[in-house]
Amino acid sequence: MKCISLFKKAKIIVPFLSLFAIGFANAQTTTLSGKVYDKNKNALAGASVFILELKKGTSTDFDGKYQVALSPGSYEVQVRYLGYETQSQTVKITNQDIVLDFYLSAKENVLDEVLVKAVRATSNIPVTYSNLSKKEIAKRNLGQDIPMLLNYLPSVISSSDAGAGVGYTYLNVRGSNSERINVTINGIPYNDAESHGTFWVNLGDFASSTQNLQLQRGVGTSTNGSGAFGASLNILTDASSENASGEVSNSFGSFGTRKHTVKFSTGKLNENFEISGRLSNIHSDGYVDRAFADLKSYFLQGTYSDENTLIKAIAFGGTEVTYQAWAGLTPQQLAQNRRQNPYTYDNEVDDYGQNHYQLHWNEQLNENWSTNLGLNYTKGQGFFEQFKAGENAADFNNLIVDGSDVIVRRWLDNNFYVANFNLDYQKEDLNIISGISYSNYAGDHFGEVIWGSDLAPNTNIRDRYYFSDSKKTDFSVFSKATFDISESISGYIDLQGRFVTYKTAGLTSDRDPIDVDANFSFFNPKVGFIYKVADENNLYLSYARANREPNRNDFEGGITTHETLDDIEFGWRLKKTNLSLNTNIYFMNYKNQLVLTGALDGVGAPVRATSGKSYRLGLEIDADIRLNDQFSVRPNAAFSSNKNRDFYASVDGTLQNLGNTALSFSPNVIVGNAFVYHPTENFQISFLSKFVGKQFMSNLNSKVSALDVLDSYFTSDLNIVYQINTEKIFDSIVITGLINNIFNTEYVDRGYYFTFDDTWTNPGIVTTVDGAGYYPQATINFLVGLTLKF
Repeated sequence: MKCISLFKKAKIIVPFLSLFAIGFANAQTTTLSGKVYDKNKNALAGASVFILELKKGTSTDFDGKYQVALSPGSYEVQVRYLGYETQSQTVKITNQDIVLDFYLSAKENVLDEVLVKAVRATSNIPVTYSNLSKKEIAKRNLGQDIPMLLNYLPSVISSSDAGAGVGYTYLNVRGSNSERINVTINGIPYNDAESHGTFWVNLGDFASSTQNLQLQRGVGTSTNGSGAFGASLNILTDASSENASGEVSNSFGSFGTRKHTVKFSTGKLNENFEISGRLSNIHSDGYVDRAFADLKSYFLQGTYSDENTLIKAIAFGGTEVTYQAWAGLTPQQLAQNRRQNPYTYDNEVDDYGQNHYQLHWNEQLNENWSTNLGLNYTKGQGFFEQFKAGENAADFNNLIVDGSDVIVRRWLDNNFYVANFNLDYQKEDLNIISGISYSNYAGDHFGEVIWGSDLAPNTNIRDRYYFSDSKKTDFSVFSKATFDISESISGYIDLQGRFVTYKTAGLTSDRDPIDVDANFSFFNPKVGFIYKVADENNLYLSYARANREPNRNDFEGGITTHETLDDIEFGWRLKKTNLSLNTNIYFMNYKNQLVLTGALDGVGAPVRATSGKSYRLGLEIDADIRLNDQFSVRPNAAFSSNKNRDFYASVDGTLQNLGNTALSFSPNVIVGNAFVYHPTENFQISFLSKFVGKQFMSNLNSKVSALDVLDSYFTSDLNIVYQINTEKIFDSIVITGLINNIFNTEYVDRGYYFTFDDTWTNPGIVTTVDGAGYYPQATINFLVGLTLKF
């Protein structure tokens, strides 16, 4: 079996390594080279340099340099960079090399980037990250949630309850789930203040209003909100537009999935004002039977801008109704019918609405100083409805008679306020960003009895059987600086203080007391260096510390200790004409890591336990290899070892040292790849593949049984995008197609595992009994979309 496993891995890894050899072999010399600057002579890394006649191009390296191989002739060279005016120049190539520099002027909406600058990494910061542009997002944006669109980034695993990528979806990075991934939208924290989770179901079609996003792996830079213990994801919403535009997008696909989106922009009114917005409706029946999702959302933005000022007022949100699918399937149910849903009550749904209101004011004071003020208010309210049979009266505050059937609604009603302020000082060899962030959360948890087969006397419908209120404040202050030490070495230092208070009192849904009054003070230092080996490549080394408080479920389980992470990253970045390569080694050392036990609580939230000491050690590689003008290959791979040190657990009534066990939900191998065929500027075909190695769903390493193992899986998708430029009515028509899981693989990418002590079967003998639940993902399915732009 080991030989077979190694053979399977070799089939994946050997072609992957071969692609790098091809990329190096195709490196070319250049005849046209130069640099791209802004008006202050700051180099612009990642600017696009495009040869219009040949429909080919490159991008600038860390120092703003570019080089292109051209045969003799006359060419128009076009340079593009986000936030800057596009510049073109005609050049005549002879037998001699030519040096041509470009100086780009900033657009007014370049201040949009200030919204996320304080929490984002750039090429001169020694952290590991990936960027995804609006253009890249649009190619697969056919209704699935943001985690599914990130699936092919390094070390990422995406999943959904209903199996079709719509509804409740999940993101796992370096073995860390969504509760440990910090998410910000325009620099405003999005994670739920109590659970720390990220509920993408409340952001239906948010990808259609995303300008770009960045996923930082590891601790990353200082950010606002809960600490990043596996990754941080920051999202920048749509930039303001100079010109009026409109867009109608419709997509349809398997399992009754459909998305309808309308977008508009007035363009600049009186040279300073712009209003834009979006309305969306997404519906999916789900791959799992009756696991439907009905998502309605909106995005509305008003912008004022001039040469030095950008003010944005943004409102977004919506409602979701999602049928219960978070309980998964038992092994027996999975074998019988992997699409079945054991729940039969018609309205076993999650019904929730959430609205966000943001105000951002960016001010460019002069060439060196700029400021950003961000304000946010979020209102959330909704319930989970559930049918329960033959219940005890005491569990429902004696509102029912013993043995009655009952229907309950468990409510959450919350308010969340945030204020951020950042100050940015920038010179050619020094950049300092300092900021503060304050948030205040207040939430009520309560349950109502809305029906009972036998209600107790004097009970009224909607009487409450439990209640608790919660308050949380989070204050952080940081200052980060990048600076040149010499011509080839630059430094980075980032210091953050974070102060958290959390109070809650009352009863849980199980009517257990939850009385918490906790305070946490954290100091999170980060430091690193970048060494420029040559113009086209550099090395970086960084150390970062993160601390994180327990969430509400942890407090319910009796956990009051915070966890600490020390993260060391060593990486190499290479940028050539036909090759972009990023590779890094990381060591993440944890103290009191709150690891997933594998079990779920009463509303499907993962249960965690303190593991003492643990670590993650890994190697990540990702590349973009341009084989020629039409073909490119984009492979990535992550190889890791994820271990608990001297893990203790109770097995058969005895506390045992199980040694160094594998961390739950942390596969040792994740490999992805994209073959991209781009015959013309308007047509692209991408073949995407993903391999995920075996995972354990607990930290026991199958010491009780093998139910806690998720088998490895390999899936592939086919993505087609074709744009038709028209001269009448519409500016363009975009046709998009996506075939997911094209080889019809039956796989499970997520699940849960639980154990309990059996003392009834054999009195006097304690036996550990276990069980598991699995979330089957969709077999072959398709989505097709049509977008009309005008």
